[in-house]
Amino acid sequence: MNKLTPEELQRYSRHLVLQDFGVENQLRLRNAKILVVGAGGLGCPALLYLTAAGTGTIGVMDGDRLEISNLQRQVLYTVHDIGHNKAEAARERLALLNPFSVVKSYPFRLTSENALDIISGFDLVIDGTDNFPARYLINDACVILNKPFVYASILQYEGQAAVFNLKNAAGGFSANYRDLFPEPPGPGAVPNCEEAGVLGVLPGLLGCIQANEAIKIITGIGEPLVNRLLILDSATMQQTMIRIADHHTRENIKSLIDYEDFCGINAGKSKSLNDKPLTMKEVTVQELKKLMDSNADFQLIDVREPHEYDICNLNGELIPMSDIPNNVDKISKDKQVVLHCRSGKRSGDMLLWLEKNHDFHNLYNLKGGILAWAREIDPEFPTY
Repeated sequence: MNKLTPEELQRYSRHLVLQDFGVENQLRLRNAKILVVGAGGLGCPALLYLTAAGTGTIGVMDGDRLEISNLQRQVLYTVHDIGHNKAEAARERLALLNPFSVVKSYPFRLTSENALDIISGFDLVIDGTDNFPARYLINDACVILNKPFVYASILQYEGQAAVFNLKNAAGGFSANYRDLFPEPPGPGAVPNCEEAGVLGVLPGLLGCIQANEAIKIITGIGEPLVNRLLILDSATMQQTMIRIADHHTRENIKSLIDYEDFCGINAGKSKSLNDKPLTMKEVTVQELKKLMDSNADFQLIDVREPHEYDICNLNGELIPMSDIPNNVDKISKDKQVVLHCRSGKRSGDMLLWLEKNHDFHNLYNLKGGILAWAREIDPEFPTY
């Protein structure tokens, strides 16, 4: 169908009278297929505006469930969505916003096994993720499939955005993510929003920029953010533009790899001196409770931040993740030590770091963190 319906003409009337936009570009939007990976702080505003703008097919991918702390910035959801999968909740909400858009939900994570199959069905990808393995995975899949992707990241008061791998008129491609970041930072070197915080409106600003860039790419209007990185400081509203050189890294991207291994995460695996994998030692919340109830001689260390500790704690010794390198001497080597955080991710990263750099052999990670404690031991335990 190459015509807009009367209702569409009315719905998109502000686009249709816009200079250089008109019916032709609205039809391009209606025929477009855009995948948004990550329905969190960045994905929410991008999804809202792409749906409102009349994007024909939108894929929303996220394997996480909504938590109350998400509502500070993830404006697509309400308190009634807490505990529900984000992709499914987003699909239901977006269907109410624009019945002319087809929203497909993918309630699981993007992986090296499914990325090529899923991304091949879309025209471009918007990266709404919050971790380096996902960004490199999206980049490499898009390079292999010759698809553009719109990148953004946020932390505290600052965000950045760029368009990668966009085909130009000469048949070549713009710089990709690896041209900007050839190698990932070390595990724990860059804190995430859970650790360092983020101003709630910041992902709204960057997510809208991502939607704007996607619309420009689909319609051909304006000048996309190719070969440039936009850095926005929301505290001062200062904007900085950095040129990205094409280092021809795309020539080396032939297949997808293990991105957690590439980023040094290894999903809970440690390595011995001869590089044979070792399973990271863990205790369950039930095992931790037995240790507490029996007054066992062990050390419990909380690696979260002080404000998190004030909200809820297990009476462990507070040594924030960023302080551990300067406080290694406070961690016992003579008895069992249990590290914990909110979900087990940060404490697991620190366990691996301590084993690798300080020759610890008595460390255990609390599986699932205090979220598991609240879920399986004490339902009245306050979380955030």
